[in-house]
Amino acid sequence: MKVHIIGGGNLGVSIALGIAKFSKNNQVTVTRRNTASIQYLAEYGITVSNDNKHNIQEADVIILTIKPYQVDIVLAEILPVIQNKTIASAVSGLSLDTLQTKTKNEYPVVRIMPNIAAQFGESATCISFPEKDREKALPIVDLFQDLGTAPVIDEKLMDAATVLGACGTAYALRYIRASMQAGIEIGFDSNTALAIAAQTVKGAAKMLLEEKVHPEQLIDRVTTPQGCTIVGLNEMEHNGFSSSLIKGIKTSLKQIKG
Repeated sequence: MKVHIIGGGNLGVSIALGIAKFSKNNQVTVTRRNTASIQYLAEYGITVSNDNKHNIQEADVIILTIKPYQVDIVLAEILPVIQNKTIASAVSGLSLDTLQTKTKNEYPVVRIMPNIAAQFGESATCISFPEKDREKALPIVDLFQDLGTAPVIDEKLMDAATVLGACGTAYALRYIRASMQAGIEIGFDSNTALAIAAQTVKGAAKMLLEEKVHPEQLIDRVTTPQGCTIVGLNEMEHNGFSSSLIKGIKTSLKQIKG
């Protein structure tokens, strides 16, 4: 598959690197107005250009990783020179209906919500598409499955997916940072504390993904009567650990919905 990514910011670059590293038989082009900061992508076989139309006629799919205010400008630039291309949008808040209207219903459209862990093959990419475009969308689902997980969801949940899967990266990192700070308080140097905290989160996530069980079932395995784990968990809950996280996620969703 030939993939043309318009928007060489953090997300676009992460997707490009993920495809280059973790998928096979795909060619990637990334465009950005100022390409100085992304020239290194060429080392991974990725074509870099400051022209959004560079080789676009050869693309199988065009991925938009741009800001919402840039959509009309970019579409006006590329639509006159493309035909039969699938357009996959990672633009926050841009609905499939709106994208179809902007493209005059002449192109298959897909809505994707990856996160920057795509660069490491660990993105949780939620995907939705109109039923009429299923045949064109499924290769994109396969592509993003190479970069982590790629569940197909109802589009009405896309804003929620943005919060849980994309904003969620920051929430998880904030937990790791707090664990690192606690580790320093109890005696570790910062590098060791960070390594332990990050690997512990990675291990917990891997267990959940592979065993496909409820988190509490795994918590029970490390929580013994009158042990240090349960008292720590209870202290966190007394101070609003779960409720503050839930409130934060719901607040982020309110921000997206306006």
